[in-house]
Amino acid sequence: MSRKIRRKSRRVNKLTPNVLRKMVMEEKRRLRETSDPIADGISDPAYAEAEEVDADDQANTLEKDIDHLKVLKIKERRLRRKLTQIQETRKRVRRRVLNRL
Repeated sequence: MSRKIRRKSRRVNKLTPNVLRKMVMEEKRRLRETSDPIADGISDPAYAEAEEVDADDQANTLEKDIDHLKVLKIKERRLRRKLTQIQETRKRVRRRVLNRL
Protein backbone atom coordinates (compact mmCIF):
# COMPACT_ATOMS: atom_id res chain seq x y z
CA MET A 1 0.00 0.00 0.00
CA SER A 2 1.70 3.17 -1.14
CA ARG A 3 0.99 6.52 0.41
CA LYS A 4 1.50 9.76 -1.37
CA ILE A 5 3.33 12.41 0.55
CA ARG A 6 1.92 15.87 0.16
CA ARG A 7 4.40 18.66 0.03
CA LYS A 8 3.67 22.24 0.85
CA SER A 9 3.58 24.55 -2.06
CA ARG A 10 6.48 26.97 -2.05
CA ARG A 11 4.62 29.38 -4.25
CA VAL A 12 4.33 32.83 -2.75
CA ASN A 13 1.29 34.93 -3.52
CA LYS A 14 1.75 38.63 -4.07
CA LEU A 15 0.06 40.90 -1.55
CA THR A 16 -1.87 43.17 -3.86
CA PRO A 17 -4.39 45.75 -2.64
CA ASN A 18 -7.26 43.50 -3.72
CA VAL A 19 -5.87 40.48 -1.88
CA LEU A 20 -5.23 42.58 1.22
CA ARG A 21 -8.75 44.02 1.07
CA LYS A 22 -10.19 40.51 0.77
CA MET A 23 -8.15 39.31 3.77
CA VAL A 24 -9.30 42.26 5.89
CA MET A 25 -12.94 41.71 4.96
CA GLU A 26 -12.73 38.00 5.81
CA GLU A 27 -11.14 38.79 9.18
CA LYS A 28 -13.75 41.47 9.84
CA ARG A 29 -16.55 39.03 9.04
CA ARG A 30 -14.99 36.36 11.26
CA LEU A 31 -14.67 38.79 14.17
CA ARG A 32 -18.21 39.96 13.72
CA GLU A 33 -19.51 36.37 13.75
CA THR A 34 -17.62 35.37 16.89
CA SER A 35 -18.19 38.50 18.93
CA ASP A 36 -21.78 39.38 18.08
CA PRO A 37 -23.89 39.06 21.27
CA ILE A 38 -27.15 39.13 19.33
CA ALA A 39 -25.97 36.20 17.21
CA ASP A 40 -25.23 34.36 20.49
CA GLY A 41 -28.87 34.74 21.48
CA ILE A 42 -28.53 37.66 23.91
CA SER A 43 -31.27 40.18 23.25
CA ASP A 44 -29.67 43.06 25.18
CA PRO A 45 -25.94 43.57 24.48
CA ALA A 46 -25.55 45.22 27.90
CA TYR A 47 -25.84 41.75 29.46
CA ALA A 48 -23.14 40.23 27.28
CA GLU A 49 -20.11 39.00 29.19
CA ALA A 50 -16.70 40.05 27.99
CA GLU A 51 -13.73 37.75 28.26
CA GLU A 52 -11.47 39.26 30.90
CA VAL A 53 -7.72 38.88 30.65
CA ASP A 54 -5.22 40.04 33.25
CA ALA A 55 -2.94 42.88 32.27
CA ASP A 56 0.06 40.70 33.21
CA ASP A 57 -0.86 38.15 30.56
CA GLN A 58 -1.17 40.79 27.86
CA ALA A 59 2.09 42.40 28.95
CA ASN A 60 3.83 39.02 28.88
CA THR A 61 2.62 38.27 25.37
CA LEU A 62 3.66 41.73 24.21
CA GLU A 63 7.03 41.23 25.84
CA LYS A 64 7.41 37.84 24.15
CA ASP A 65 6.50 39.34 20.78
CA ILE A 66 9.10 42.10 21.20
CA ASP A 67 11.74 39.54 22.18
CA HIS A 68 10.81 37.42 19.18
CA LEU A 69 11.19 40.45 16.91
CA LYS A 70 14.66 41.08 18.32
CA VAL A 71 15.68 37.47 17.72
CA LEU A 72 14.34 37.60 14.17
CA LYS A 73 16.24 40.84 13.54
CA ILE A 74 19.49 39.22 14.67
CA LYS A 75 18.77 36.16 12.52
CA GLU A 76 18.01 38.38 9.53
CA ARG A 77 21.32 40.22 9.99
CA ARG A 78 23.22 36.91 10.04
CA LEU A 79 21.42 35.68 6.93
CA ARG A 80 22.11 38.94 5.08
CA ARG A 81 25.80 38.69 5.97
CA LYS A 82 25.86 35.10 4.76
CA LEU A 83 24.06 36.11 1.56
CA THR A 84 26.63 38.82 0.80
CA GLN A 85 29.42 36.28 1.30
CA ILE A 86 27.73 33.86 -1.07
CA GLN A 87 27.21 36.59 -3.67
CA GLU A 88 30.86 37.66 -3.47
CA THR A 89 32.06 34.07 -3.84
CA ARG A 90 29.72 33.58 -6.78
CA LYS A 91 31.11 36.70 -8.47
CA ARG A 92 34.68 35.47 -7.99
CA VAL A 93 33.91 32.05 -9.43
CA ARG A 94 32.02 33.60 -12.31
CA ARG A 95 34.98 35.88 -13.17
CA ARG A 96 37.33 32.92 -13.00
CA VAL A 97 35.15 30.93 -15.39
CA LEU A 98 34.84 33.84 -17.80
CA ASN A 99 38.60 34.48 -17.75
CA ARG A 100 39.34 30.85 -18.59
CA LEU A 101 37.06 30.94 -21.63
